[in-house]
Order: sequence, then structure tokens, then C-alpha cells
Amino acid sequence: MSVRANIVANYVGQGFASLLSIALVPVYIRYLGIEAYAIVGLFVVMQSWMALLDLGMTPTLGRETARFTAGSVDIQFIRDLLYSLEFLYFGLAAAVAVILTLGAPVLAQHWLKVETLPLATVTSALSILAVVVALRFCEGIYRGGLMALQQQIWVNFVSTLLALVRSLGALAVLQWVSPTIIAFLAWQGLVSLISVVVLAVRLRTSLPAAPRRSAFSPAVLRKVGGFASGVFLISLLGVFLTQVDKLLLSRLLPLAEFGYFMLASTMVGVLYLVSWPVVQAINPRLVQLVEAADEQALAQAYHRASQLVTVLLAPAVMVLLLFSRGVILAWSGDTALTAGVAPILGLLALGTGIHAVMQLPAMLQLAAGWTGLSLRINIVAVAILVPALFVLVPRGGTVAAAAVWAVLNIGYVLAMIPLMHRRLLRGEMVAWYANDIGLPLLAVLAVTVPAALVAPMLGLTRWTWLAFLCGVGLSALVAAALAAPLVRAPALAVAATVTRRAFASR
Repeated sequence: MSVRANIVANYVGQGFASLLSIALVPVYIRYLGIEAYAIVGLFVVMQSWMALLDLGMTPTLGRETARFTAGSVDIQFIRDLLYSLEFLYFGLAAAVAVILTLGAPVLAQHWLKVETLPLATVTSALSILAVVVALRFCEGIYRGGLMALQQQIWVNFVSTLLALVRSLGALAVLQWVSPTIIAFLAWQGLVSLISVVVLAVRLRTSLPAAPRRSAFSPAVLRKVGGFASGVFLISLLGVFLTQVDKLLLSRLLPLAEFGYFMLASTMVGVLYLVSWPVVQAINPRLVQLVEAADEQALAQAYHRASQLVTVLLAPAVMVLLLFSRGVILAWSGDTALTAGVAPILGLLALGTGIHAVMQLPAMLQLAAGWTGLSLRINIVAVAILVPALFVLVPRGGTVAAAAVWAVLNIGYVLAMIPLMHRRLLRGEMVAWYANDIGLPLLAVLAVTVPAALVAPMLGLTRWTWLAFLCGVGLSALVAAALAAPLVRAPALAVAATVTRRAFASR
């Protein structure tokens, strides 16, 4: 399967799922209230912390499966690795579900600042949430293996179907069964169980038969242990960096105010949707090129993917940053929600956009089996982030947390890239800064900054805001595509094909 087809499949599948869930957020809030939605926001936080227990297993399985497709390891090794990781995964998931369920009363009474919801409801919701988080955790290992086998079209087709069932089914439950957080989370758990079963069956049947039956193998785990432990430590610090602000805010702020922060975090999460499909699609190719020691082809693939990520990300980031109030008003039509979320949305978008851009350089390092650089940089970032949050959040609340996140990620771009290119793709740093990031970004700024200066003069309402933002975003996207050297020709070819077919159909 080609990288281009995989990228398209990832965008269709993941884009549909994410945009559908985000589009329904205002509806969920109307049914549940902002406090109950904050508990849904806690699901995102808990799922991120749960990823720590992955221990680097999913990236390791993905990398080894990609190496299998390149002929570097045999099928018996892969099947034994999968069986061994399943054993660890389900054991960890069950343990965490039990611990979180037992701890739900303590969290509800002593951690969260609940103002209107009954404590019994919050406790029950957290207990169900623990099971849902455990099931979603188990999905990861199978999804990672299938992606590495480049079955991304199938994975995204199934993900799209499950997203429809998950989101529209939840809406039906709230409308006709029970408009409560308990019913909402119970439905999420049922769909997650179905997802685990479907993905597990598909991965097992997709792998070729092995000479002997799969077995738990400590030897196989030891063989990949070095890479997995490095990935785990990077993941540990990465999750801490992206979630510690939410953990701290959930303790310090009223649940309703925390709900606004989580709503803004959900909105900027769309930016990962923009970058991650490209990163997922290119990762197996990067591993294969590293294994083949083809540095010229590796550099070409890396720069092309980096430019594509910037072309797609920069317009979205700048629209969220410069038009945050307009975005929320056009999306929700709720002026109170706009007032609560807009002050933090732009800063979170800036930090998250930069973080999303840095996913591809991080993936290049993992493709080369190099975990040390990301690990060291994350250690330094934690040493800066935690004191900054403890000092600034009590004084500045959600705005301070968002500002710290933005500044931290600016530091990432300035520190990691020069250090990485001393070892990987030497001599390519200037091309990354100038061509992959600089040219598309300047083109986007040339469109969005003048638009931001004009917007206050137009007296825009909800629907005119929507039309204005779509026009600005599309114009910025076209400008970025034309400015990126390795994206320009494919973009023009696609435009020519679409135009030719449009005229031919008349």
C-alpha cells in the first residue's frame, strides 16, 4: 500500500471520527451540563496517563512489525512478541481498572471540586470511566500492529464505522434512554469492547502462520527491551508534559472552570488529527529506509512529509490563534461558552501546533532506534514545566497554564532540531527550518494577519463568522501549499485533475 493512500485513509478515518465527536460536544453539554462534560474531559486525561503503562510496547510492536515487512525479522518472532505483549497489556488494564474503581469515591470527594452534581453520580461515573479507559488502552496494541502492516485503509474504515456508532449512539442514548453521564459512559464502554474484539481478530488473521504456536517469551521481550524502555521513558515524560497542567487544574479549579479548559484542549486536539495521519503513514517507510541505509531517499521522504504537515497545520493553528472568539462562536453559537474558552484557546493552539509539528522529527529518531535525545530533552522540559505551573497557575489560572505550554513548545523547536541533525540526516537542518517550516508559515501569515486586522470591522455574526473563517483557512491552505517546494507540484497536479474532471462532467 502506498504512503499516499495510507495518508488519505488516515485523514478520512481519523478526521471523520474526531470531527464528529467535536461537532457533538455542544450537544453533549446541553444534555449533560458543563460539570458532567468535565468528567468526559477527565476521560481524555486518564487515557493519556494510562498510555504510560504501554511501557513502549505499542511503538515496539509497530517497529518490529515494520522490520518484518522489510525482511529483518521472522514471523515466529512477531507472533511471540504479540502474544507476550497481549499478556502484559490485559493484565495491566485489568489492574488499573480495579484500582481506579476502588479509588473512585476518594477522587469524587477529595480531589474534584464538585458543585452541582451528586457525589454518588460522580463516583459511579468515575468507576465506569475506569473500565472504558482500560478497554481503550487495549485497542492500542492491535491498532499499532495493523498500522505497521500498512492496513491503514481497513483500520480507518472500521474506525469510521465505530465512530458513528460511538457518537451517534451516545446521542441516541441521551435522547431516548437517559440524559445522564452514567448512560453516556456505559455506551462508550460497550463500543470500546466491540472495538477491541474486532481489532484483535483482524491482526491475528492478518499475520502469516508461524512454524509453531505462539507463546509467551521472556527472551523476545528482552530482545526488544532496550528500545521499548527508551520509548517508555520518552512516553512517560511526554504524557507528564502534556497532562500535568490538566491534573493540576482539576485539583485547583472548580469543576466548571476545568470543563472550559478541557473543552479548549479538545478543540486544539484537532491539530494532532492534522499531523498524526501523516506521521502514522510515513513511519513504516522511515523504518524501511533506515534499515536499507538509503539516506538520500530517507531525507526526501522526511522533508516531503514535514512540508505536508506544515502546510496542513499552519492554517489551522493561525485561525485558532488569531480568531479564537470567532471559532468558538461559529462552532457553538453560545456567547457564554465563547467567553469562557476563547482566552485560552489561542495559546493552547500555538503550543499544540508546534508539538504536532515535532512529532515527525521524533518519529525519525524512533525509526533509527534512537531514544536518547528525546529522553534528555523531555527531562529538561519537565524540570522547567513543573515549577512554572506551580508558580503561575495559582496566579493566572487556565491562561497561565496555556501560556506555559506555548513557551515550552517553542523551546522544543529551537533545541531538538539542531541536536537531532548532528546525528541524523546531517546537513538537512537548514532545509527543515527554511523550506519545511519557514516558507509555508510565512505564506499563511501573509493571509491570516491581514484578515485578523479586518475582521473586527465587519460586524460578523455566527454564520458569517463561519463563512469568513472557512474562506481565510482555505486561502491560507492554498498559499502554504504553493510556498512549500516539495508539496507545490503534487498540489497543483491534484488541483488540475479536480478542475479537469469538474469541466468534463458538465
